[in-house]
Amino acid sequence: MSILSQPHFHDEAAAFAKLESILWPEGPVCPHCGGKERIYALEGVRSKPSKKNPEGVVRHGLKKCGHCRKQFTARVGTVFESSHAPLHKWFQAVHLLCSSKKGISSHQLHRVLEVQYNTAWFMSHRIREAMRSGDLAPPMGGNGKIVEVDETYIGKKKSAKNYRKKAGQADKMAVLTLVDRGGSARSFHVEGTNRNVILPIVKENIDRETKIATDQAPYYLRLKDHFAEHGSVNHSENEWRRGDICTNTVEGYFSIFKRGMKGVYQHCSEKHLHRYLAEFDFRYNNRSAVGIEDEERAEKALDGIKGKRLTYRRID
Repeated sequence: MSILSQPHFHDEAAAFAKLESILWPEGPVCPHCGGKERIYALEGVRSKPSKKNPEGVVRHGLKKCGHCRKQFTARVGTVFESSHAPLHKWFQAVHLLCSSKKGISSHQLHRVLEVQYNTAWFMSHRIREAMRSGDLAPPMGGNGKIVEVDETYIGKKKSAKNYRKKAGQADKMAVLTLVDRGGSARSFHVEGTNRNVILPIVKENIDRETKIATDQAPYYLRLKDHFAEHGSVNHSENEWRRGDICTNTVEGYFSIFKRGMKGVYQHCSEKHLHRYLAEFDFRYNNRSAVGIEDEERAEKALDGIKGKRLTYRRID
């Protein structure tokens, strides 16, 4: 049986029940005052009538807090808040974005979910916000572990039109990625590839007892002063591995990232690049190779919806 045949993908009441089980495993909690004891269900209450909906729409999952007397649903305080899209279509969008290895475009979501394009675009960015791990992630690597570090270039900077010289890396967006071999990836949109930009990021995100593997770019030379060991391979001489030193894992990450950005999304403005990086990092960190399949990956994305309200104005 397909995962998408489950009730919360098609029925609004089942979708609210699913969301409540994720957010409130021990019972409803008022998002306004934190009250737990006096929460009343207002199932079947209809919204105000309008020309399009003369009878009003049944408000599923509606509750009222006996402490602060305010009404709420499980959407409040999550990336789903203030969205007019049905909750069961949100669950479909989360599943599609998590199960597509190279992503799914907003145009495709617009066609599959039968919502307007701007709605699908906004849903995509909200889900990427839920995928974002935040700034409190522990350092990567550790004693006896290897972390590969490499950079790549994609698209064009917003200011690229001001360049008159031949197109090249100078007018492209730079991405730095750290990959814990056999583990997770962490990517950053950086202003440029030089020692002053790269070294602080690497030091902040990698444990000092780690062995670092890079290519022979000059801005990696000082890494040996800050970590247990630093090895590099010389790609200019067709050297791809020296013992356990290589950058094949991080380059494999880049191959999926670039195929997704060029083949699926096709265009990404510089101000949104960090959200797409969060999406590709999330799918890589929760891939099948580490025992996480589509359904569990979607569940993990839903774990990140709380406390990440994202408004249309903030995205634009």
